[in-house]
Amino acid sequence: MPRIGGRFGRVYLGVTTSAEASELPFVGNWSLNASTDKIDVTAMGDAGKVYVAGLPDQAGEIGGFMDDASATMYAAALDGLARRFYLYPTVNVPTLYFFGTILCDANFSADVNGAVTMSGSWAAATTIAKRP
Repeated sequence: MPRIGGRFGRVYLGVTTSAEASELPFVGNWSLNASTDKIDVTAMGDAGKVYVAGLPDQAGEIGGFMDDASATMYAAALDGLARRFYLYPTVNVPTLYFFGTILCDANFSADVNGAVTMSGSWAAATTIAKRP
């Protein structure tokens, strides 16, 4: 697969915990951080630190511009309920995406010399899987 430009990426998020995910408008960026806990199992006599893998974790951020017709991020931050979401690196390859359920936080910001922006962080409420 060739490299992918970010301009065709998309974020889909459920309006409620049971709703199908719909596209978040005016998203300018998103990120996904995948990591695994490292558990220290160093014992006396070891020549150096020794670790084993713990649980995986996924979290990330979403940023863009406020849409006054949609309160999806705001509602997600206030109700504390997990909701479906999908991250598409590009809609030109519709079979390539990350998905699962997440918990969200939201932030809105305005500047006299700029646009009203929205940003939010998210953390996995279930495993975040990659397709394909």
